Amino acid sequence: MIKNKYKDLIEQTFFFPRHGFEVKNNSLWFHDLDLMSLIEQHGTPLKVSYMPKITSQIQKARDLFAKSIDNHRYKASYNYCYCTKSSHFSFVIEEAISNHIDLETSSAFDLEIIKKLFKEKKIDKHKKIICNGYKTEVYILAMIELLKLGFDNLVCVLDNPDELDLLDSLCIYPINIGIRVATEEEPNFSVYTSRLGMSSKKINKLYLNKIKDNPKFNLKMMHFFVNSGIKDTSFYWSELTRLVNVYCDLKEICDSLEWFDIGGGMPIYTSLGVEHNYEYMIDQIVYIIKYICNEREINEPHLFTEFGSFTVGESGFVLYEIIGQKQQNDKELWYMIDSSFITTLPDTWGIGQKFILLAINQWNKEFQRINLGGLTCDSQDFYNSDSHSNQVFLPKIPNDDKLYMGFFHTGAYQESLGGYGGIQHCLIPAPKHLVINIDKKGNMTQKLFAEQQKAESMLKILGY
Repeated sequence: MIKNKYKDLIEQTFFFPRHGFEVKNNSLWFHDLDLMSLIEQHGTPLKVSYMPKITSQIQKARDLFAKSIDNHRYKASYNYCYCTKSSHFSFVIEEAISNHIDLETSSAFDLEIIKKLFKEKKIDKHKKIICNGYKTEVYILAMIELLKLGFDNLVCVLDNPDELDLLDSLCIYPINIGIRVATEEEPNFSVYTSRLGMSSKKINKLYLNKIKDNPKFNLKMMHFFVNSGIKDTSFYWSELTRLVNVYCDLKEICDSLEWFDIGGGMPIYTSLGVEHNYEYMIDQIVYIIKYICNEREINEPHLFTEFGSFTVGESGFVLYEIIGQKQQNDKELWYMIDSSFITTLPDTWGIGQKFILLAINQWNKEFQRINLGGLTCDSQDFYNSDSHSNQVFLPKIPNDDKLYMGFFHTGAYQESLGGYGGIQHCLIPAPKHLVINIDKKGNMTQKLFAEQQKAESMLKILGY
């Protein structure tokens, strides 16, 4: 029997069902969500945020760190921080902080969110706030406002020595500070050392000359950020080893140093064809830090992670209808979606990011190779290769019938990069946005966060 149905293709290519995906009656379900029912209710294009996934990701990381800390008898704590730049939406941050996590910020406006959460009594003044990013005068003044409110666990992480002078000139309160150490980039990167942070060779001198004897400053944290994120590669393990030793060097001359921020996110699933061994990676991180500190006779530091995409990425998805077909030559068939990748998934256009792509219905139909095109007149508004192959397959569209498809695990960065609520390329509107959660009684709830963008809102911005 020839297995040429779309369902056969997916089951032969991947271990399926997995990661919350399953097929019922030839249509796709995701975390017990009937996606065709959502489409029938709300139409397409439709952006959806599924909040329970945020909580489960936080719990997964916490459980694995707790297990490793216990196994290795690690003598310090683990702190989960959410990297707010991944998604600033209120429903995302409020779901994250409901799990009693800490927050990492990048700019002055980020701290306006912190103040609003505090005013609404959603966080207290003892929440750890890790202030990363380049420190402008406005950003530092926003930190000072939080210090006035009593945020005693705010940490200003210095990206360069000049920021220390600016902080010294503006701040009249005692403040916790951190030092961001520049990492080496991967061998195929265009520069050797990250532009972010400062040279590890300079930080001890900076501490002795400008921090140690200044009563305003309490050096609390050493921070680093590996741009590629946490990966099971020789590059990552060698950088981690080097930077733990840098921490130990600084700790030998600075008693107040006790927080070690492992910058760089945990990978998320952008394909059904890979597997991430989170337990192994987390266990190795804890083991390496403990082993080096013990060898150096240094107390193990309290560990911090600042997971952004890992927290929110897998909670998001976007659903589209295929509204037309174009056969451009003998080999190139285009399916046209009812939106634009540049509007809804700018990472696919800007950096070639891949996401999990699956048909929503018609799983019992034959499949064919296709290219996906967006509605703009930009030649780059297309998607034609998945991360596991250099092609895309979807079901053939029966006569007088409809085909829907979706991109999954799209919850991080896409809204801010796409200019949410603003001007879109070719004025293709931002889609309707639905937030789905589960209440305390276990019932699924829906909240319409935003209707599809209207022409009036764009015209107003444009001055019409």
